[in-house]
Amino acid sequence: MTSEKTSEKTSVTTEPTHQHRDVTGGWLRPAVFGAMDGLVSNFALIAGVAGGQADQKVVLLAGLAGLAAGAFSMAAGEYISVASQSELAEAEIEVERRELARHPVAEERELAEVFEARGVDPDTAAEVARQLSRDPDEALEVHAREELGVTPGDLPSPVLAAGSSFLSFGIGAILPVLPYMLGATSLWPAAIVAALGLFFAGALVSRITTRPWWFGGTRQLLFGAAAAGITYGVGALIGTNGL
Repeated sequence: MTSEKTSEKTSVTTEPTHQHRDVTGGWLRPAVFGAMDGLVSNFALIAGVAGGQADQKVVLLAGLAGLAAGAFSMAAGEYISVASQSELAEAEIEVERRELARHPVAEERELAEVFEARGVDPDTAAEVARQLSRDPDEALEVHAREELGVTPGDLPSPVLAAGSSFLSFGIGAILPVLPYMLGATSLWPAAIVAALGLFFAGALVSRITTRPWWFGGTRQLLFGAAAAGITYGVGALIGTNGL
């Protein structure tokens, strides 16, 4: 009976108690940033143009131009940024690969010191480092993670980052343009759609963080409203003065 209880207790305690979401992918940050930027920047652009003059065709043209320019700019910027970061990481990984080939003993000792710094006793740290260093690929992966904070072969994809930015910016930027495409003659319909989009986007982002949905939605709405209000004021000022 006792052995059955012990076995049952062991089986329970050794099972995984939780799972983590992937926080290292290259798509989440550009997708979230792209959607927010598209919605805020394009609504602010539309508000500025609408504040300067009331021709809905001009406002619509400005909104569509802002959508296209912003989406391509975001995609290009993300691609270059992530590609440059990955190229730098690959170059440093190559340096580590050469050091492992030229100075294996020194690199093994360096790895043991990393484990010692984390509280492992010296003998155990040396043995773990020795076993890991037997496989060059495994040794390279451990050294890269410990020294560079990256994993060889699992670097962010610039294409994925660029595609995420392009699509998400386009989705965000099209929202304030839709009312004008459907025949709106004033800024209010676009403002309502943009406000709903801002709140929903902020609330949605809070679902993957620890913030309450109402906090994320309200914060995004306030920042977007402030940007649009300032731009509208600038447009109205320029239009009033005939510049």
